Amino acid sequence: MKNERHFGLRIEDELLRKFRYICEYDGRSANGKILYMIRNCVAEFEKEHGKIELKDDRTNT
Repeated sequence: MKNERHFGLRIEDELLRKFRYICEYDGRSANGKILYMIRNCVAEFEKEHGKIELKDDRTNT
């Protein structure tokens, strides 16, 4: 089983509707698109700044 967590997000209705339009256009679910964008963000950050090392105590949020 994957170690997954729920992440709540507050977003304006119009912005969410536009985002879902883009997701449908790209053939992705909203959740899949958000994960794709987060993974790209982390990869770009690590490319520029080096690998992010996380502590085992889960204090990194």
